[in-house]
Amino acid sequence: MSINWFPGHMHKARKEIAKVMDEVDVIIEVLDARLPQSSENPLVDTLRKGKPAVKLLNKSDLADEKKTQQWLDYFNSLPDTRAIALDHTQKKQINRIAELCKQMVPSRSSSGRPVRAMIMGIPNVGKSTLINALLGRKIAKVGNEPAVTKSQTRFTTKNGMALSDTPGILWPKIEDPDSGYRLAASGAIKDTAIEHEDVAIFAAGFMKDDYPERLVERFKFKEMPETSEAVLDEIGRRRGCLRPGGIVDRNKASTLLLNEIRSGKLGKLSFETVAEWEEKRRLAEEQRLLEEAQQSEAEQNKVD
Repeated sequence: MSINWFPGHMHKARKEIAKVMDEVDVIIEVLDARLPQSSENPLVDTLRKGKPAVKLLNKSDLADEKKTQQWLDYFNSLPDTRAIALDHTQKKQINRIAELCKQMVPSRSSSGRPVRAMIMGIPNVGKSTLINALLGRKIAKVGNEPAVTKSQTRFTTKNGMALSDTPGILWPKIEDPDSGYRLAASGAIKDTAIEHEDVAIFAAGFMKDDYPERLVERFKFKEMPETSEAVLDEIGRRRGCLRPGGIVDRNKASTLLLNEIRSGKLGKLSFETVAEWEEKRRLAEEQRLLEEAQQSEAEQNKVD
């Protein structure tokens, strides 16, 4: 699925972030623990200019614990990167964030000056909720839909940190089709910007393949439907999402399924694994090398 959702305030935020990056010591990137790679904005690496980063796998209470640990191991193996799993109720983990940031820039913290951290991430990943938890009071506006924060804001914490909150920014074009569907299914992209039914069919297929027992238990399936569309239709029938004549209202069924996934009613789940993305990167590198070889051969043929 091709997604192009880059509202004007996001373009403005990107330019503002680039302007102030020299005044930042460390990046705090908030990721969705259910889709850590898909929710990792490639613009962040471009904008951060080599700054150390703390990756927070937020909403870990909704994610598959085993897969989350694999992602933590992966991110912690990267240079200048630390990662922890988090949900907004974990005060002990939230308190660790300031210490991690100070450890990443010891020269700054040892001088007694506040560590300047910028919080970044995609829409609806929990940045504003995190700001409020770090400050211990409700300052940043919180909402359960994307694009609540519209401008950059600065706060100071009691434990020696200066925080900059930024609007959630998506990148102009999401190249990986699976990532587009996962972002949409998780709620990172407004439902008005996508084909609702297409996302629900993707989500139904994902649940059928990765967590079939959850569908059986939650919706009381007698047997698993063969296709993603059939799964969505069966959910609609069992939950009364019907039009006159007993026809399934797929729009209602789609809303129901996506809401249950996003709220955790279908249990803890993760949309992607480290191994899957390593394979994607391997195939992409093979394709790049092949295209380079073909281009080189074509240029050589022109010379000959």
